[in-house]
Amino acid sequence: MKKILLLAILYCCLANMLSAQDKPVVASTASMIWDMAKNIGGDHFDHQMIVPIGGDPHIYEPTPSDARLVANADLILKNGLTFEGWINSLIENSGTKAAVVTVTEGVPALTSLTYKDASDPHAWMDARKGEFYLRNIRDALIELSPEHKEDITKNYEKYSRELSNLDEYIENEIKKIPEAQRILITSHDAFQYYGRRYGLKLQAIQGVSTDAEVQTADILRVNKVIRESGVPAVFVESTINPKMLNRIAKDNDIVVGGSLFSDSIGDEKSAAPSYLEMLRYNTNTIVAALSRKKAGDTEVATGHNHGGESSGSSNYMMIGLLAAFFLGGMLFMIKKMNN
Repeated sequence: MKKILLLAILYCCLANMLSAQDKPVVASTASMIWDMAKNIGGDHFDHQMIVPIGGDPHIYEPTPSDARLVANADLILKNGLTFEGWINSLIENSGTKAAVVTVTEGVPALTSLTYKDASDPHAWMDARKGEFYLRNIRDALIELSPEHKEDITKNYEKYSRELSNLDEYIENEIKKIPEAQRILITSHDAFQYYGRRYGLKLQAIQGVSTDAEVQTADILRVNKVIRESGVPAVFVESTINPKMLNRIAKDNDIVVGGSLFSDSIGDEKSAAPSYLEMLRYNTNTIVAALSRKKAGDTEVATGHNHGGESSGSSNYMMIGLLAAFFLGGMLFMIKKMNN
């Protein structure tokens, strides 16, 4: 019986290995793209990612295993727009014959105000621009495996509807934030597309790439924005050291509103294990934190001042009662002694 069971297990493992080998390998540079490709391509492809979940694609250093993955891939999906500065070198050195598709093709990209000919790569933060990603991935997968066109198209249409519904959800949720407090302060400038689409002003310590050094002028600028606007919270990011933002929050006596996902989705145990859930989680976190009372208005809003006045009145009343009781006792003693 044990031998039969062992043979069955070995057979299943071998079958899975052979099945995986039969599937075209799709290598995505970042976890957001990997997740989109999985949802659209389904089980017809072997989906792999280069930068692991939680990694920072801006400053990633490819490994020998990445070179092997790219060399054996049938399709490589990259974001482009200067997001993965290392990817072209990795592709050239690997000798791969895979088709390479830039999934932001057609996206009206935001250009950098600081660096000439540089674009903001974080277009996936705007759910409407995420649709460009979906269409480009769909077309690339169909070209790779035209025999699965019907399934790929069906998966794309379902996923596209979900993204459209999410876009509407985000737009409605952001409107719940008081207009004067719609200021999003983050670790690096990854939310410009999000802010422009949904009506938030953006401030960040670093530029669009986490490779940039934090300057004193950037810290002073953010501190000034916090003081003048009274914004109640700042936000750290899952792939960036939170030390600087934590310090700024403490110095300005405001809160860290949460950790947002920008350049990577979360793992399976996180609140953002997929692209759609990442956008939803970020939105819920932002709305909850920025809907708080303004910095400086906290005591009034939470009733601390009223509580202080009530407490003060109670104290005065108690002192008055004690004084009356003491005076009454003294008068009683004097009267008794006179008698």
